Amino acid sequence: MADKVLIIGAGAAGLIAAGTASAYGKDVTILERNERPARKVVITGKGRCNVTNNCKELSELIANVPVNGRFLYSAFSNFMPSDTIELIEDMGVPLKCERGNRVFPVSDKALDIVDALVRYGTDDGAQIVNARAKELIIENGELRGVRTFDGEEFYADSVLIATGGMSYQATGSTGDGYDLARQAGHTIVEPKPSLVPLNAHEGFCSELMGLSLRNVGMKVIDTKRNNKVVYEDFGEMLFTHFGVSGPMVLSASSHLRDMEKGRYIINIDLKPALDHEQLDARILRDFSENNNKNYINSLGALLPRKLIPVVAKLSGIKPTVKVNQITREERRRLVELLKSFKVTVKGFRPIDEAIITSGGVSVSEINPKTMESKLLKGLYFAGEVIDVDAYTGGFNLQIAFSTGKLAGENL
Repeated sequence: MADKVLIIGAGAAGLIAAGTASAYGKDVTILERNERPARKVVITGKGRCNVTNNCKELSELIANVPVNGRFLYSAFSNFMPSDTIELIEDMGVPLKCERGNRVFPVSDKALDIVDALVRYGTDDGAQIVNARAKELIIENGELRGVRTFDGEEFYADSVLIATGGMSYQATGSTGDGYDLARQAGHTIVEPKPSLVPLNAHEGFCSELMGLSLRNVGMKVIDTKRNNKVVYEDFGEMLFTHFGVSGPMVLSASSHLRDMEKGRYIINIDLKPALDHEQLDARILRDFSENNNKNYINSLGALLPRKLIPVVAKLSGIKPTVKVNQITREERRRLVELLKSFKVTVKGFRPIDEAIITSGGVSVSEINPKTMESKLLKGLYFAGEVIDVDAYTGGFNLQIAFSTGKLAGENL
């Protein structure tokens, strides 16, 4: 008789684990609290699903996991991004590689990835049951299975917790896995938002709401550490009614620890292709072409329309002054403002707005070579429920696939 395997959570990690364990001849049941599996995968990559990151080197993969990356050495070694790409394309979904080695389905439809993962997870006989796990069944110190909120009991030889974290709670990630892990004696590192938009102190952010800046530079300064640069990037960001968001901001949020109001300052270089002298020359040229115009009407070729009144105010130059009356010192201040446009961080947005959760089951209590609990035989973990998190760009889904695959092979 085949060993019974119970998987809690039909997300990316759970489905990969289910398909892997089933292929080894295990009798697999997946408990999923939502009516549809992999709901979080559906919304990743703005509905396009950034499947993985096609980086070639193991060291590069680990370097993109700022929290406990070394713990994933065995999981990544066992199942690299190239393996993920091959697996998904073998399931009939062609993939493409975009900027930053981000991998997407050619169709740009996350549902194609979800359908493929469900097929992989269930083709060898695994069953998905719509039920929410409430507690582990532990008898005489041995794991026997899981009891649901409806009182139904599922007995198994081994159990995998792959419930996700606490981000995007509408998809079902509400911390159930942490509760189950605690029942086995596991330590939960306090869950915090990661890859999350940031609240800002400056009121002008609401005036700029909806403005997307592309090809700008960003540095994040930690004022509590002698103005150390904790993050630096080039790319895209977005102003919102509460502060800032967009790819660079989400990645930056992973580097902000011990958050305090005013501790972190974001310096945005609005003109990274020009140094200070070149930018000054560019402004002089624009001013000469608009010699008799008011200052505020002379910036149209230099800045997005929405940004002009904010920059004009912050520069300290009267909006109605003629450009031929602007002094060299005033021009210098404008150059400095454009090269270092400051936004002061107030804090993170709520965890349910985060793409992923930082924190979770302590990696010191999980065997990295098998994903099995060191505290309770037969209990395994995979995916975001573990205290590991990575930058944007497909790395977090790769963590789910790699840990799910390794757990599935060892269940």
